[in-house]
Amino acid sequence: MVNDTASSPFLSIRGLRKTYGSAVAIDDVSLDIRQGEFMTFLGPSGSGKSTTLYIVAGFQDPSGGSVQLQGRSLLSVPPNRRHIGMVFQRYTLFPHLSVAENIAFPLRVRGKGQSEIAAKVKAMLKLVHLDQHGERMPGQLSGGQQQRVAIARALAYDPPLLLMDEPLSALDKQLREEIQLELRRIHQETGITILYVTHDQEEALRLSDRIAVFNQGRIEQVGTGRELYEEPATRFVAGFIGHSNFLPVTVDQRDGDQAQLSLPDGSRLSGAALRCHARTGQKAALMVRPDRFRLARHKPEHAPGVTVKVRDLSYLGDALQVHIVTPWAQELHVRQPLSPDAPCAWSIGDTAQLSWDIAHSQVHALA
Repeated sequence: MVNDTASSPFLSIRGLRKTYGSAVAIDDVSLDIRQGEFMTFLGPSGSGKSTTLYIVAGFQDPSGGSVQLQGRSLLSVPPNRRHIGMVFQRYTLFPHLSVAENIAFPLRVRGKGQSEIAAKVKAMLKLVHLDQHGERMPGQLSGGQQQRVAIARALAYDPPLLLMDEPLSALDKQLREEIQLELRRIHQETGITILYVTHDQEEALRLSDRIAVFNQGRIEQVGTGRELYEEPATRFVAGFIGHSNFLPVTVDQRDGDQAQLSLPDGSRLSGAALRCHARTGQKAALMVRPDRFRLARHKPEHAPGVTVKVRDLSYLGDALQVHIVTPWAQELHVRQPLSPDAPCAWSIGDTAQLSWDIAHSQVHALA
């Protein structure tokens, strides 16, 4: 639902900085969001994602930088006049008002007429699939239903921008996944621009058009889920998005943006993509995703191979997670798909040959 026709960004964040005395919460955060985009701020606790969201909402003042919505500066506009919808982790519904009255509240505050309010409430209830729940009280609803009411209320007055701060973190896994699907549907049906904050990488990958990965107050990388997973720009992104193995290597030779490497057992590798400024002779880390590894009984002919021991096995339903140990005593994780035609072929204590396609691995700086 992204609108690519606009010549200027719908929401523009430039050089945003926020300090608390000598502590820096965010530093030089810059980002452009397109109209209709679902943009997620992803990162660990304290990385600056919520602080950035609260500055856009007007709940905090920045120490520097600018925020413009549709070409107009927001920083001098009070929060209640920014016309921005907000959904929090806690549902913040009025317990003494019915579902319909909760949704109607922001419309009444804005002085809308009774017929317009009734029509909008009906439309919002239908949008969030709560058509038959308008007369119920919030306490009579499940957590997922209450969060859908909060979303309906935030959308009722047609804000151009919806901000969502960890809205699903209080829900259990199954319910969280159900509401994620609802959010995808609502975004597709309404075309509203959404800024979404989460620390859950799987949630970010499932929901987003693009993801901004935050770390220590800065944005490390912005991209689609596939771009971040397949082409992480930094060691932090490589470790935070998806599960990664980092093998210790020495850079033997550089050839443009690729390198020849040595593993601790002396095995030589060539053609790995460089994602750092490692010099010849320098130690680095080779990232390989668990699903990119292959285990076999015999050494492969045309791929790097290492003899490993199977240390443990974890059955995950559709896949098997194999914990292996290398000759240099490093534990690695391998994820192998399972099917009736391909049952588990390994036992604890087995010797195996570990291989992978070097084109799907990258050289990053040491942590």
